Amino acid sequence: MSAPRILWVDDEIDLLRSHVMFLENKDYEVQTTSNGADAVDYVREDLFDVVLLDEQMPGMDGLETLEAIKEVRPELPVVLVTKSEEEDLMERALGNQISDYLTKPVNPSQILLTCKRLLERTQLRQETLSQDYLESFNEISQALREPLTHADWTALYRKLVHYDLELTEDEGARQIFQDQFKEANREFGNFIESNYADWIDATDAPPDPNRPPLSHEVISEFVLPELGDDPVVFFVIDCLRYDQWRTFEELLHPHFSIETDFYYSLLPTATPYSRNAIFSGLLPVELVDRFPGAWETDEEDEHSRNQHEEPFLHDQLDRHHYGDLSIRYDKLITGKEGQEFAQQATNLTQHDLSAVVVNFVDILAHSRSDSDVLKELAPDEEAYRALTRTWFEHSWLLDSLRTLADTDCTVVLTTDHGAIRSLRSSKVIGDRETSTALRYKYGRNLKCDEEDAIFVRNPKEFGLPRYGMNTNYIFAKEDFYFVYPTNFHHYENLYRDTLQHGGASMQEMILPIATLTPR
Repeated sequence: MSAPRILWVDDEIDLLRSHVMFLENKDYEVQTTSNGADAVDYVREDLFDVVLLDEQMPGMDGLETLEAIKEVRPELPVVLVTKSEEEDLMERALGNQISDYLTKPVNPSQILLTCKRLLERTQLRQETLSQDYLESFNEISQALREPLTHADWTALYRKLVHYDLELTEDEGARQIFQDQFKEANREFGNFIESNYADWIDATDAPPDPNRPPLSHEVISEFVLPELGDDPVVFFVIDCLRYDQWRTFEELLHPHFSIETDFYYSLLPTATPYSRNAIFSGLLPVELVDRFPGAWETDEEDEHSRNQHEEPFLHDQLDRHHYGDLSIRYDKLITGKEGQEFAQQATNLTQHDLSAVVVNFVDILAHSRSDSDVLKELAPDEEAYRALTRTWFEHSWLLDSLRTLADTDCTVVLTTDHGAIRSLRSSKVIGDRETSTALRYKYGRNLKCDEEDAIFVRNPKEFGLPRYGMNTNYIFAKEDFYFVYPTNFHHYENLYRDTLQHGGASMQEMILPIATLTPR
């Protein structure tokens, strides 16, 4: 590895020769200059890891030089060395993005520690994280061998997402982590298979700590209790996972106090089931009975099966005796719709409850499956998260939330399901009437490897409608996706490494629901 390179800018640099030699003896390469103009030229023509910049220099002073350096290399760390600690100076320097400042006179050890902190903090942090994870590895492995509750699984998933977000540089530790994540998802699928029917059976009873809140209970448990003097704005972001929410949360913390809870998506973890359940407050089998004909069984166009969310919401509020509320509902699919919405975001506070469905993240997930360009931009989980964050950071949605942060309201934000990179195929046999989704299917006499899927032979036990006497469902576990035997290898390759939902994985089922209160 090459020596870290420091550019030291000071009009009395000759008096600092002993300091420079000290750094060079510590294996730093130090380039010196006595004026700001030359410093900007050096930065433009060469690569440095950090700049030590004197604040008081004739000609271009330190702040002017800092501004010029940031125009050339905005990411380059700059340490301002100053005789003054005036508040105004520090505010202007911080506004120009200095990484640190030192007050003269400085000694060589101060300089060394500052450079070491700036240049090595990423490496040191990764080493600490890697060690922390490796110490947690046995703890997680032991937990996976024990009976876990739904709350235990949520805590474990949160821990895994933490390491997924932070453990980015140590390839060895990350490979161990990814293998353990796969193992955890395998056990999670078995957990869902063993417990889900009991959860559905218990939904008519009073709240049971032995089961998590489910999709059809989101509004009653998390939204209605917030109704009071201030209006409530309820956002449902289609196909948003917890790891993506964590990156959104960072951008919202300056504007809101945030409390994040969790619920579990119903199966299948797909929009027609999970989001209809959120707005109706009903299990899919109950929804079909209460609104015959409102839910089309043709799933070629997924969005056509979510055309009745607004009347479903009104019906649910009526059942909970909130029928006299002023209600607003928006579903935003295109960027133009979102921008128009953001310009009028304050209008949401004119209603007791506003419900807003945001489809972009789901569109992004499906587009990645169909676009070689997006696959190149987001080849793995880390890059997909970064792509989603970049959208949010510059989106009409963030603009809308910032606007709401300046009002007296409560924001409840959640998702209907997550998604998983589907990397392994599972051969499935069914007739022509079998549904077309890749992570779940329903039809007559479906067959596939029972290790790869949850088989539902009695749909009512899972709260699901039956479309014929012999209807059964299968839900993919782990990262499997279903492929028919006909042209198997063609479709196996076509759908491998696409983002899908509908099955039983932590990413699809364990979902954040955040309550945001303006600061």
